Amino acid sequence: MHIKTIALLSVSLLGLLPTLLLASTGEYETLDLTQSTVGFASLGIFAIAYLFVMAEEFTHLRKSKPVLLAAGIIWAMIAAVYAANDMPHAAEAAVRHNILEFAELFLFLLVAMTYINAMEERLVFEALRAWLLRHGFSYRQLFWLTGVLSFFISPIADNLTTALLMCAVVMAVGANNHKFISIACINIVIAANAGGAFSPFGDITTLMVWQKGVLPFQTFFLLFIPSVVNFLIPAAFMHFAVPNIQPEASDEVVTMRRGAIFIIVLFLLTITTAVCFHNFLHLPPMLGMMTGLAYLKFFGFYLKKTHVTQVSNNNGSVEDTLPFDVFQKIARAEWDTLMFFYGVVLCVGGLGFIGYLALASEIMYLDWGPTTANVIVGILSAIVDNIPVMFAVLTMMPDMSTGQWLLVTLTAGVGGSMLSIGSAAGVALMGQSKGHYTFFGHMRWTPIIALGYAASIMTHMWINADLF
Repeated sequence: MHIKTIALLSVSLLGLLPTLLLASTGEYETLDLTQSTVGFASLGIFAIAYLFVMAEEFTHLRKSKPVLLAAGIIWAMIAAVYAANDMPHAAEAAVRHNILEFAELFLFLLVAMTYINAMEERLVFEALRAWLLRHGFSYRQLFWLTGVLSFFISPIADNLTTALLMCAVVMAVGANNHKFISIACINIVIAANAGGAFSPFGDITTLMVWQKGVLPFQTFFLLFIPSVVNFLIPAAFMHFAVPNIQPEASDEVVTMRRGAIFIIVLFLLTITTAVCFHNFLHLPPMLGMMTGLAYLKFFGFYLKKTHVTQVSNNNGSVEDTLPFDVFQKIARAEWDTLMFFYGVVLCVGGLGFIGYLALASEIMYLDWGPTTANVIVGILSAIVDNIPVMFAVLTMMPDMSTGQWLLVTLTAGVGGSMLSIGSAAGVALMGQSKGHYTFFGHMRWTPIIALGYAASIMTHMWINADLF
């Protein structure tokens, strides 16, 4: 099973780049290009690029390609205008600022992806899938079991990886029961997104908020109960639509490869290192993750040196085994996602430098108020994707209370569940389910999912009222 990772991708024009951008070479004034030809052209280019991103399922054009091209064109146009106004270094400083933002997240995600790929290669996820299949659960039991597991695994393994794993279980057990697979996949997407919302590691948007230093690591867990509400309300309604049938159990047994458990321990140790580096040493979490990559590299060296080409399995036969190679795990990282993230950061950064994000943020956060704006962020992320949404909000850095920052973290994380295209987990499962889980099948449950979305917001505003 091909596992991608960490949850992924959404857009909206929110945020603000300061009028003075600090760079290593000094401070540079910016131009207001919102009413210029370059400004309108940049908006159009970004919109066209994102239409191609949203149509990836039909065009099979990798999502990174249009945004990479759009980012280059947008910044080239901006730089030309600044050069013509005798301000050649302002655009350069702005690009460097955006690249630094990207680099920290890139290195963090690269390590996380490498560990996930290592666990996949050691058959950790396959062993869990086989265990679930052997126990002969009914469809309704599997509906709840895969949902609960999705909710609790996604804070560590990320929502996309978790959704793909649980979908494999549902597909294997559901066979040709279209109704069960469809409803179970919807439940998995909701649960994985909800579980990822209360952990800095559960979704890329929560990771961005944590790495930016907006919220301390432990503060994210205040969203646990609202996230539970977001998952349970739709699940309770969908429970009665799940066929009450007992499928035939499987006798498949998958044994994890040598070193699998220790790699899981090293992954948890790596997360602990990243948290300690950030909380106690005030260093970027990325540095802790890269240090944790060294743990895996040393253990990989040990596995390679002690590798035995042939081993006897449980039934006495001999089978070949492959040596562990950490560089293969790095090479198998989801590079399209990482390059897409680069393109989005540069595109949104360019629009912010032009002045559009300041304009949008003034309307949403000053005129409408932070609560309304943060609720709309979640709705927008259901239509497009949450990464550019959150990056734009963090670029603006509106003056909000801790409760409001938690609110936008929650809405950006769970808002994408309202439509199948609103989260990376939903998009991935549409491809994996072979037509059982579809856009319109998901949309039939959108009113119930929206009810859970609203209830989770009200729950947060109630139990965390002292933070507003």
